[in-house]
Amino acid sequence: MATLFSPPAARLAPLLRLHRLNRKPSLLRLHLLLPQMGRAAPSPPRAMSSVPSLRLSSWDSADDPLDFSAVAGAVFFPLRRRATKRDRAPSPDFVEVRAAAGRRAGGAAEGTKRKRSPSPEVVEVPAAAAKRAGVAAEGMKRKRAPSPEVVEVPAATDKRASGAAEGEETARAAKKGNSNSHLDKKTVKVMTYNVWFREDLELIRRMNAIGALIQHHSPDLIGFQEVTPDIYLLFEKSDWWQAYKCSLSHEEAMERPYYCMQMSKLPVESFNCKPFSNSHMGRELCTADVIVGGLIKLVLATSHLESPCPGPPTWDQMFSKERVAQANESLRILGAFRNVIFCGDMNWDDKGDGPFPLPDGWIDAWAELKPGENGWTYDTKANVMLSGNRKLQKRLDRFVCKLSDFKVDSIEMIGKEAIPGITYIKEKKVRQEIRQLVLPVLPSDHFGLVLTISSV
Repeated sequence: MATLFSPPAARLAPLLRLHRLNRKPSLLRLHLLLPQMGRAAPSPPRAMSSVPSLRLSSWDSADDPLDFSAVAGAVFFPLRRRATKRDRAPSPDFVEVRAAAGRRAGGAAEGTKRKRSPSPEVVEVPAAAAKRAGVAAEGMKRKRAPSPEVVEVPAATDKRASGAAEGEETARAAKKGNSNSHLDKKTVKVMTYNVWFREDLELIRRMNAIGALIQHHSPDLIGFQEVTPDIYLLFEKSDWWQAYKCSLSHEEAMERPYYCMQMSKLPVESFNCKPFSNSHMGRELCTADVIVGGLIKLVLATSHLESPCPGPPTWDQMFSKERVAQANESLRILGAFRNVIFCGDMNWDDKGDGPFPLPDGWIDAWAELKPGENGWTYDTKANVMLSGNRKLQKRLDRFVCKLSDFKVDSIEMIGKEAIPGITYIKEKKVRQEIRQLVLPVLPSDHFGLVLTISSV
């Protein structure tokens, strides 16, 4: 269970020593990075294993209120550290485009029709700017093929080009007089998903299944939890990736063992991250300031609050005090904004932690839209992949919102279907007898949530 994979420091010491003695490079990462190094890549491993089924053992205990069946295979993944920072060759996608293209784009936005000789100055400009230049050129009735490259846009060039385009659009709206394009009702779809950092259980197929859910629901904003460098590499090469701006660069994503990550199709003013001072597990509050409909500012906040991880000898390491303090700190910070969605794996247990500490003006989207429904996103009964575990049903993942210019419309739980054609074998000890359970594989041990809001 994702909420149980961060054991206290005292329990981690022997595991860390063992891990250092047995450290091996990730086959998945080698496979994904070799093409960038100019070498022939080996054939991809099948879900991190050469056989379609995976054999796991259980840590079940008669005194254990929870199930630790996956800890043995997954505990090392969030503990990996990179000793050195990898050097990376410049992206081949960057192309040389003459500065005249940018000037032509600006000139088109200003409505100028003067002819100027092209500048001999040559600079590196991503193709996004070239595309905008192409659009401007079409507006001036020049026929020109668009550049095929798609790369990131340097901030200065992006601001100039986008500013020109916005100026042109504003001028057109002013001429129409009655235009209210920015004030039309705007719908925003937000997804939160704990993708499960367990890399030895059909990682590639699970991440492909999550990618299929992203393509199906097409969220405008996404908050991920438990992303690892290997998961980042898989996402980075997915078809859906290009439609989003990511809160972490490739280099940043390779430096940390696991983390939260945000994705946005909407214009982003900034991404920020604030570590919790009381976290034993490196937890943090991530925020994205986005613009909806060209006018309304919306803050998306994502976090993975401190995880309970009971273990011997006392089985009481629930970290409730830390988790409650992190929730209060997050809401205090986010309360300064007019429109906020706070989502993620809250690891919240109403029985042990009490009601979620919502200040006035905040709502719990699931409780608001589906009153009376349990909303369990970690459910060892509904998630058949976990059916060999001890019973545990909790609403760990949540959306809490403070919205002045929007209203919540709908919320749904996703990722509840097994991935067709794959299973794994789990060995479970029952009354001194080892039984083999053949179980299906789902995208994650958590279900995801998709929230839809609209402007009022």
